[in-house]
Amino acid sequence: MPALTPSRTKYRKVMKGRMRGNAKGGDTMAFGDYAVQSLERGYFTGNQIEAARVALTRYMKRKGKLWIRVFPHKPVTKKPLETRMGKGKGAVDHYVAVVKPGTILFELAGVTLPIAREAMRLADTKLPFKTRFITRDR
Repeated sequence: MPALTPSRTKYRKVMKGRMRGNAKGGDTMAFGDYAVQSLERGYFTGNQIEAARVALTRYMKRKGKLWIRVFPHKPVTKKPLETRMGKGKGAVDHYVAVVKPGTILFELAGVTLPIAREAMRLADTKLPFKTRFITRDR
């Protein structure tokens, strides 16, 4: 299965931008009973999202419900190896999701707390930044 990519975009390439501040939206649990929340900022590639999703679903043996709360919308460009400087910006190489501290990455429901905690721990090993496990206050 190919990595997550947007089906269509308004502009093919975007500027790098900055990742200052904390998450403005997507920082509260909306669907499940358990979630993984980022504590650091960084780029989350489509391949990393897919690897974490596979780790979660394999451990849960396809029980429960999983929500992926991030999507890689931002294109990252790369010039070919051993290319001289100049000649414009490179072609789009892959897409990333910009993750800031506080962003909810995954949510789970329909499984017990020990299963959810271990599944999220396995998914956490696939992530490029520190996270924490949170539960819904009932």
